[in-house]
Amino acid sequence: MEKLTIKDIIPLPGYEKIRDSFKKRIIQKKEARRIHIGDIITLVFENRETVKLQIQEMIRVEHIYEEEKIQNEIDIYNALIPDRNELSATLFIEIIEESKIKPELDKLMGLDNGKCLFFQAGSEKIFAKFEEGHSNASKISAVHYIRFQFSSGQIKTFVDGKEDIFLAIEHPYYRAKTKLSEQTRLALSLDF
Repeated sequence: MEKLTIKDIIPLPGYEKIRDSFKKRIIQKKEARRIHIGDIITLVFENRETVKLQIQEMIRVEHIYEEEKIQNEIDIYNALIPDRNELSATLFIEIIEESKIKPELDKLMGLDNGKCLFFQAGSEKIFAKFEEGHSNASKISAVHYIRFQFSSGQIKTFVDGKEDIFLAIEHPYYRAKTKLSEQTRLALSLDF
């Protein structure tokens, strides 16, 4: 998927004029790209449009006008756009009750080891690759950036829709499996 450039970003005064309609359109598209796995884990699959919204909103919140600083935001957020044959997502561990956050996160240590979270189509599993630096031996973050690298055969299976596609977590503390809706499968298929 093509990365964003400074030419793709709407300068702040122009963005303010279209912000409401642009934001509403992208939020609607994100609904098909949001997958809940069990009670506390949600993945939001990123693409060029979702990342552009994040950049535009960051520029707005931080009042960024200088091209160099805008380019810096683009460089940071472009890392969320999937590369060829990939899907990428932001994973959220959503624990609302403050007193439970650390104990529940501690139970999820190892989630990011590369063998717990995967897409499944038939007997094929496509495991998540977690961005490094969001956990260590003593703590795990509540937000992770992940990628799924697909072979051409796995992409064909995903896109043609003849088999059910699941997103699953198999962790000693947390096990959940979600079947992708047809709307979600179609939305994510466009990312390939």
